[in-house]
Amino acid sequence: MAEKDYYRVLGMPRDAPAEDIKKAYRQMALKHHPDRNPGSKEAEERFKEAAEAYSVLGDPEKRSVYDRFGAEGLRGQGFSGFDASVFGDFEDILGNFFGFNLGDIFGGRARGRGGARRSRGHDLAVELEIGLEEAAAGLEREIKLTRAETCQACHGSKRKAGTRPSACPACGGRGQVRYQQGFFTMARTCPRCQGGGEINPSPCEACQGRGHTREKRTLKVRIPAGVDEGSRLRLVGEGEAGDEDMPAGDLYVVTRVRKHAFFERDGNDLVCEVPVSFTQAALGARVEIPTLEGPEILKLPAGTQPGEIVRLKGKGIQDVSGRRRGDLFVKVLVRTPENLSKDQKALLAKLAEIRGEDIESVDKSVMHRLKNILQ
Repeated sequence: MAEKDYYRVLGMPRDAPAEDIKKAYRQMALKHHPDRNPGSKEAEERFKEAAEAYSVLGDPEKRSVYDRFGAEGLRGQGFSGFDASVFGDFEDILGNFFGFNLGDIFGGRARGRGGARRSRGHDLAVELEIGLEEAAAGLEREIKLTRAETCQACHGSKRKAGTRPSACPACGGRGQVRYQQGFFTMARTCPRCQGGGEINPSPCEACQGRGHTREKRTLKVRIPAGVDEGSRLRLVGEGEAGDEDMPAGDLYVVTRVRKHAFFERDGNDLVCEVPVSFTQAALGARVEIPTLEGPEILKLPAGTQPGEIVRLKGKGIQDVSGRRRGDLFVKVLVRTPENLSKDQKALLAKLAEIRGEDIESVDKSVMHRLKNILQ
């Protein structure tokens, strides 16, 4: 199935500011809401597509991951499409206007014992620069990062030991505040508790009530053989810590492969150029060439032409899946001898004479071949 373009779903450019994305989503959600389009499957799908797009682009962290790694990066966050938490900012328009709570229908983020919203930890991404030889063979490397760790003092509860959360006095623990607007009673997410229904009167001093502390960590990462530029390795649970009783995020290691001085990579194949002498190309020769696994003998047949490509099967890079190995393609560059001595010139002139080549006259064979091609 083709990957969705969330920017196209909302009709927004990739550099659109957050407020414009939110506005576009509001308009689409109201236009395609099922209650305004009873029985329309198309409207229902458009409504859910818009919500799915906004649940990514409306969240700065998810949007950053999506912009860098696409939908594959979002799957590492446990993202499964529709996320009802996007309605928290304007549920008065989309939910209570139609007489029900959208979060109750579609399901939102996990909530704690007192109703507070809880989330898994954020995913992290680091870039690792390696050489072509390392990419081909695989390697183990230490990486250093700073990430959110569960606070050891409060174990992620955000509260001092022995204390409990209290019902939010602004909303009475409901998570919403209601107000009258004309004939309608409207509801909006409580600004004091952010919809959780509870407050923390005794925040943990060690983490200032966040439930996390920033810590430096060193991890050993095993990079498999065959990775390429932009390959992503997912380390489950090595991202930032989640809220209390929620899992940590994942860590994505993105490989950057340095340009090699001799080889160019084309998928799992390698390409290189090898210079040989005029006599080697004419008479045939055994030429020692480098490969990623050490020197290899290249057998040149007699009469090898400039630019001819010789294939060495299985001398490329192992596929990261381990199923096959690429090949090495060697382009032969024939060097024309320079600064010939008098004797060497005489020998070449003799060779031309034996072959019936008149080096003093104009060679018309090239024009003749071109005419045959163009006819």
